[in-house]
Amino acid sequence: QVHLVESGGGLVQAGGSLRLSCAASESILRLNYMGWFRQAPGKERELVARISSSGLLYYADFVKGRFTISRDHVKNTPYLQMNSLKPEDTAMYYCAVGALGPTYWGQGTQVTVSS
Repeated sequence: QVHLVESGGGLVQAGGSLRLSCAASESILRLNYMGWFRQAPGKERELVARISSSGLLYYADFVKGRFTISRDHVKNTPYLQMNSLKPEDTAMYYCAVGALGPTYWGQGTQVTVSS
């Protein structure tokens, strides 16, 4: 069982930046899938970005050009760099990892963007 802990969330003004990290309780190098999801109040959880072990990337349209997902193979940690934040980016952000899909989830970190 892989335990994940997200960090880096907080309150930021529109146009600002945050960098989210996801620490793992054990090595996750063997896991191909790493992704970041978000869930705003009253809305369903949605995929923000994902990265495979080979470096294949996917971004949701609403974050393209603003967010960057990466993975640190030394620290076994996925990151999400968020720039040009908008109030509609306000949500709980979750990292998820797994062999082929999002199997293990963290508890989330809150991102709040003020206008």
